[in-house]
Amino acid sequence: MRAFAYSMVVLLAACGESRAPQAVSDGAAPGDAASATSPSAVAAASVASSSAYPPLDGRNGELVNPDDVSMVLLYFDVAEMKAPLEQWVEDDQRVRYGPGAKKAALRTQVRAELDATAASVSNVGAIRLSLNTQLSDYDPTYGEYTIRGLAPSSVVTFKALGQEITLRFGNGLTAQVWAVPKEQAQSIDDALGYDRGVTVDVVLRISAVQPAPRGGTIVANVVEYELRQTRSDRLLARVKVPRP
Repeated sequence: MRAFAYSMVVLLAACGESRAPQAVSDGAAPGDAASATSPSAVAAASVASSSAYPPLDGRNGELVNPDDVSMVLLYFDVAEMKAPLEQWVEDDQRVRYGPGAKKAALRTQVRAELDATAASVSNVGAIRLSLNTQLSDYDPTYGEYTIRGLAPSSVVTFKALGQEITLRFGNGLTAQVWAVPKEQAQSIDDALGYDRGVTVDVVLRISAVQPAPRGGTIVANVVEYELRQTRSDRLLARVKVPRP
């Protein structure tokens, strides 16, 4: 699962001088009549909004649940590199192994598909993605959890058209930290139980690309995310990530 609908209202609360996303109980999750201290209570940050990460070169489009081909073509577009479309057409299995009499029509079909995908990503600067990951144990010394899937070393890999594109989080050092008051942490741990699995529905803003042979890396900053328990889909937090 990668895509998500971000339709719920984000609630904000003051967080003082801290640079980490702050967890504040603002009330029960939609459809939950529990108190603000329940595990399903919304935890939110107060400091950055998406405007803290301006669009790259004015790219205002958005991809939701991108497939591998879209991410490859997005990489070439952001990097301002000419994609080898003709070679990709010839390498397509339908063209390579298609009947000789139909190859011309198949080439036209495959090229049209690539052209359409390339056009659809030409103005994309943001990505919405769902990631399955793990939440660390609570650290009472620093008052925080670590979302392992958002760490600086974490990458999401897309493979298509003979290319391998990795998506890396440019602000992962900040985004991975979910700061939670000690009095709220126990209810979160009770909700998670032995299973630390969480789903992170994340909004990313592209900031750069890093070329490499037969592929490359798209660097994107985490702007905001929803954190849910994987097993029950219970909302644990909505967080806006401060700019580092």
